[in-house]
Formats: sequence, C-alpha cells, structure tokens
Amino acid sequence: MSFAETCPCGSGRPYPACCGALHAGARVAATPEELMRSRYSAFAKGDADYLALTWHPRTRPADLALDAATTWTGLEIVEAAGDEVSFIAHFTAPNGPGRLAETSRFARRGGRWFYVDGDVS
Repeated sequence: MSFAETCPCGSGRPYPACCGALHAGARVAATPEELMRSRYSAFAKGDADYLALTWHPRTRPADLALDAATTWTGLEIVEAAGDEVSFIAHFTAPNGPGRLAETSRFARRGGRWFYVDGDVS
C-alpha cells in the first residue's frame, strides 16, 4: 500500500492518512459521516474485522461474511445530518454493476460512533 493510493471513500486523500488510520486503530471516527466513509472503505478493502468493531453490539450480526466477488467502485454522500448519513454506494458484481442507496443510523457509545442500522431504498 503506497501513499499514492487514494482512499476508496472518495475523499481524494491518501488511504493511510484517511480511512487507513481508522482501520489501523490509530484514531476513531469523529463524526457519523467519517465512520460511514471508513466503513465503506472497509467493505472495499474486505476488512470484516473493522466492520464488526464499528457495528453497534445490539444490532451486529453474529457472522459477517463479505462477498469477495463484489467490487465496491464509488461512494456518494447524499446527506449527513445529526446521527444519520444517506449515501449511494456503487459496485460491480458477477451479474454486472449496481448501487446500494441507504440512510444509515449511528449512535455514540463510550466516546465512539457505531453503525446501528439503515433503511435501504
């Protein structure tokens, strides 16, 4: 991984200075939007451990299996307000390109933000 590698979250920043720092545990997300971006990047990088770590214990699934055949290709933040973030995530799967539109809800617990759940549209 080089510093030239742009972060998958779409910030335009180098991955190690952006979501990579959160994935490595060097810091925690300061806002729900930052957590959303880091979780998208974790899906793009196949980092199931980070996804589990940032999922609220009340709603976290027992098994988090990522689909290795899905390639995440872009993230658009539609709106970030309060503890909700609406986004569109683009991907390519074996049956072709697709998109996932969701409004995610986050909660702060012990000084950290966690993904709670979301409404897919």
